[in-house]
Amino acid sequence: MDSKTKQMILSALCKHFSVDPVGLGGSDESDVKTLYSNVLKASGKELSSQNNEEVLKWMEYAEGLSKDCFAALEKLNAELAVKSVVLGNGLTPSAADVAVFAALHSSVIGLSDSDKEKIPHVIRWMNYIQIKEELTTLFGPISVKLPQFDFEVPKSVVKVDAKKAAESPKPLDKSEAQPSTKKAEPEEPKKKAAKEKDAKKEKKKPAEAAAAAPANKETELSVSLLNIQVGLIRKAWKHPSADSLLVEEIDVGEGKVRQVVSGLAKFCSPDDLTNRLVALITNVKPGKLRDVMSEGLVLCASNEDHSVVEPLLPPAGAKPGERVSFSGVEGKAEEVLNPKKKQLEKITPHLYTDESGVATYKGIPFMTSAGPCTSTIPKATIK
Repeated sequence: MDSKTKQMILSALCKHFSVDPVGLGGSDESDVKTLYSNVLKASGKELSSQNNEEVLKWMEYAEGLSKDCFAALEKLNAELAVKSVVLGNGLTPSAADVAVFAALHSSVIGLSDSDKEKIPHVIRWMNYIQIKEELTTLFGPISVKLPQFDFEVPKSVVKVDAKKAAESPKPLDKSEAQPSTKKAEPEEPKKKAAKEKDAKKEKKKPAEAAAAAPANKETELSVSLLNIQVGLIRKAWKHPSADSLLVEEIDVGEGKVRQVVSGLAKFCSPDDLTNRLVALITNVKPGKLRDVMSEGLVLCASNEDHSVVEPLLPPAGAKPGERVSFSGVEGKAEEVLNPKKKQLEKITPHLYTDESGVATYKGIPFMTSAGPCTSTIPKATIK
């Protein structure tokens, strides 16, 4: 391992443990295990012997990585397919995550787009560590372009305005286009009565269709009704009177934070969520949850039995307040969703992650200016 990579590992570990690197000496003559031990000692923190042993194993792994290490990346990708971090509690990264991230960074950013596509779990993990540990200033963003996002809009998404279609003029046939030169003859009474009867039937048909139209329209609600914005959780704490709830203060670029209550206490700690980007529905009707006001809904991915739940993760570089978009889906968001219309309940069945963990609406990715929103849970439901 070259001295530059060791220095990056040292800088990342110092940031993780909130230690000033000045006074720790250089990184040239020390191996990664020694660098970690020095930083840990300077932090004044103590780890259990078992935990420390696990971290040291990953430090050894980090030092053994070379720039030509794609096989190691594929192995790590398989391991990250079933967990959020390489070593830690739930979503909380450890020193091992930080060291491995720093060791891999230069190798990963040098990969071709096609190779990056082969290790989606590594890419998601690196984006997450970079955001969670605030390492963007040290390492710069990890750009990744996935060709699978360049697609045609499915026909099921293209909507036809039934009212406009009904009103549009039909082409005239020759008999209608050319005025008759024959003199109109008086109709027989029986024929006249039959025609009037048919005309009444025809009048009934449009009325019946108009009555049925609102019901059909309600079942075809678009995701564009939802105002989904990138949010940055500034602070999180436990709900004062509900063990299953957390309260967050979320910045969506409004000049003030929004207070949001989420049912995440069984899956995330307040520390897991602090300084984390999320996808937030900001036009739900504000209301109190167990006496605490909530002004939004954090979108989360969940596995089939709901034993694993985590907030969707916008990519590093996404700006708080920007609206999540869906290619080919246009429309203005409702100012405030009406709970009586059950708009949210009719849209969320179409939200899910694909096999790579990319969040989608009917297969169309949740896109930000920096790329798609993702989850570490593939083929998950989103609510």
